[in-house]
This record gives sequence, structure tokens and C-alpha cells, in this order.
Amino acid sequence: MQQQLMDIILFCAVSAAFVARQKLTCGSSGFADTTNPEDLLLALQKGTTLNATENVCTVDEDNIPAPNGHTRKEMRLKKMWHRATYIIIRHVDPADAHSEGEDDERTYLLVQRRSNIKDYCPGKLDATPGGVVGFNESYESNAIREMIEEMNISVNDGANKFSKLFTFPYQDGSVRVWGGMFELTYKGKLSDIKMQPEEVSEVVRLSIKDIRRMAAENPDDWMPDGLHAINLYLQFRNDRKLKRKLLKGYSSSDLDRYALRPKPEVIFFDCDDCLYFDGWQLANKLTAKIEEWCTSKKNLPPGEAYQLYKRHGTALRGLLAEGHMEDCEHEIDEYLNDVHDLPIDEHLSIDNELRDMFLKIDPSIPKYVFTASVRHHAQRCLEALGIDDLFVDIIDVKSCNLATKHSTESFEAAMRIAGVTNPESCLFLDDSTKNIEAARAVGWRACLVGRIGRDCGKPITSEHAEHEIDRIHDLPLILPEIFCRS
Repeated sequence: MQQQLMDIILFCAVSAAFVARQKLTCGSSGFADTTNPEDLLLALQKGTTLNATENVCTVDEDNIPAPNGHTRKEMRLKKMWHRATYIIIRHVDPADAHSEGEDDERTYLLVQRRSNIKDYCPGKLDATPGGVVGFNESYESNAIREMIEEMNISVNDGANKFSKLFTFPYQDGSVRVWGGMFELTYKGKLSDIKMQPEEVSEVVRLSIKDIRRMAAENPDDWMPDGLHAINLYLQFRNDRKLKRKLLKGYSSSDLDRYALRPKPEVIFFDCDDCLYFDGWQLANKLTAKIEEWCTSKKNLPPGEAYQLYKRHGTALRGLLAEGHMEDCEHEIDEYLNDVHDLPIDEHLSIDNELRDMFLKIDPSIPKYVFTASVRHHAQRCLEALGIDDLFVDIIDVKSCNLATKHSTESFEAAMRIAGVTNPESCLFLDDSTKNIEAARAVGWRACLVGRIGRDCGKPITSEHAEHEIDRIHDLPLILPEIFCRS
């Protein structure tokens, strides 16, 4: 009995997924089947494809429209840049209170199977239905028209929410298109959908989770630009959910030329007051050590060490620049060793929560400690925290030729050491707003760790950070994409 019940439930679920099917034949439409690439090319050359003479909006590589447009036939044959709409149709079943959600399992989309007579990707599944924009037609007008014509869905229905999200370029060996991405929340009944038989052969209701699985298993069954569009949508949706700042200068920040953000090739972590926070006790002791060294060994007046720091970025660079120290490795090492002789074990201890978090980061992304201090100090901190085995290397002040993290020189040195060339693929976490600003100046993505300033004791923020968190342990909350899925 239980097995029969399970079979009934499974049958109902499958039946609900498939809204309708209308198998098309050449006789019913008057157009030839174009699922064979050779037949499609021949039909395009003869001008016998669907809507072959329609004048469409062709554009250049920057999405500037051609003055007179071109026929759909010419656009397809010459693979010209053109405009098209891509519409995420989120279906909220009015009879199912659990059919609406932000997770991939509970977000359902209406997916089209394109007819076999289409002049592009005939017979393919399309997770972002839409259409080619006509000459002198706007993206929005096209999207509204396509929904009515192809599926009998009115975006002006008060129950349906409709919005423009972004514009994006896409090109491969078959198509070059500037897409307008829209999101439509359809709250009507599936039975109200009426398909345009020349354009659509079936409509399927699928969760995003199932779309991703099916596309991974059989990518050739899907429109490639549609898959790219849905990946862009998922990134956009995730950024919106996480309230990620879209900072100017990055691939994912321009909604008029939206693009996928590159996966981080490397993650750089600051050490002090970033990987741990002890109320700046070690930092204060380091500052006191520097002050003591400058007054006792160089006979500088009290407070001059801090003035050197303010003028040159670090006290060490100030000592060298103003002639208080000989520019030789021996004296530099003596200074660095003396000021970093700190009782680390009195302040830091094993942090299992931190270790567990690091172990969940995608292992294909190398992690570096990028510190303004010296290697042996950072190494002692990592050992005290119990995470010294989780990093590829430590990039310290000597690795960067004593350059400060307020300058681009140190970031360029870190990239050379890590073997990366694309700045946007570098992810940086630091507690200093000045360091965050310098990171953005070279094109790194950056997150501020710690929202209280050491010097002022008041809340701080950075316009150059895409995220801000109170402690490093909160990293999964703002960058879930760099963690392995459980």
C-alpha cells in the first residue's frame, strides 16, 4: 500500500512538471524542421525559416543600434550582433504555499522547449524565454509582447511582478547578442498558459536545482546563451540577497554590461586583527616596541615613531627615508626581529571554529597570508591559532621590498608571488580601510574585517569594500560561493 502511494505521488509530481506538449510537423506549420544544422543553414539561405524577412534590431559590439536594422535571415547568416530578451519566469503556484522561495529547490521556473522550426537552437530547452528585439522596439516592449504571444502571460496583470534586471553581451560560435534580462513572477494557473505552436512545443515547470542538474547532465539539450543568462541571474540574485556592493570597475558591477564575476584564483588574508582579534593588545604592544626601539636605539624624541609612520606608511620606511637607519639587511632584520618579539602565546590560542571554516573553503583556491609584519611573526600567530598548515605561503613586508599595504607596489608583488595576473581574481580580507582602498586601486576585490577602528574606537566603513563583517568567522555569510557545498 505504501509503495502504491509513493507511485501515485511520483506520477502526480511528473504530471505537474509538464504543462503541455504540442508536437509540430512540417504540415501543421508550413515550415521545415530545422533541428538538423545542415537543414537549418539551407533554410536560412533560401529565406524559408520562420520570420525570415522580419526587420530586427542589430547593434554593434557596444550595443549601439544600426540605423536601419537587418532582416532576421541576414542577422542569422552573418551572426550579427543583435538584441534579444531573456525572461526568468518564476512560477508561484497559488494552490501551493510552499512553491515560493529564494533557494534553488523551491524556486520554480517555466522552461520552454523551442519548436523544431526555429531559426536558432530549434528543439532546445530555454530556461529564459524571450525573443529577438524588432527594429525600433525596446527591450521592455519586446519582453511584454513575447510573453503574451508565446505563453498568454500578461505582465500588466496586477498579480504578476515584472522588472528589468540588467543588460549583458554574449557570443559564441553561433550567435552574438546583447541580452536584456527580465524577471517575471507569474502567479497564474498553469492551465491558463496557451502556447504559440510555431514558437513553443512545450512548457515545463522545473526548480532551479533541477535545471542546473539537467543542464550539467545534458548541456547540448539547452540553449547555451540561455544557460549563460540563468547563471548571470543566479549571480545577480545572490548578490542582491547578500547585499553585495556593486563597485565600479568590476565585471559584475555594470548592469548595462553585466558579466559573470571570475572565480577567485587566490585569497589573501591579512594576519593581525584579521585572522584574530584580541582587542588590539598585540598591536598595542607592537606599537610600544617600535616606540621603544626608536627612542632607545636611535635617540628619537617620544612620539616621533608615530610621526614617521604617518609620513611614510610605516615607521621602518620612515627610519630609512629620513636617514635614521642604514639601508642594509642586517640592521633592517635587527629592527624587525626586535619589534616583533611579542608574547603571542599569552594572547592567542587554538581557534577550532576558525580552522573548521578554513577547511570548508574550496580547496582549489590557494590561500596566502599577506601581512605588513614579518614572516616569523605571522608564522607564530598561525601556529598559535592552529591554522599554520592551511596556507600556501606567507607574503611579508620583506617579500614586498618593504612596501606598505597602502601602496600598489605591495599588491603587485603579492600577485607575482602568487602567480596571478588578473587583479579581479584576487580576493583580499583586511581590517584596514587604507589597505582596502589600495587593493581596489589595483583591481582586487576586498572585504573589510572588523567594523570598529583601532585609532578612533568608533564604527568604520569602506566605500571600497564589497562587504564588511565584524569577524573573519562571518566569511561564509558574505562569500558562500567560495565554500564547498555540504
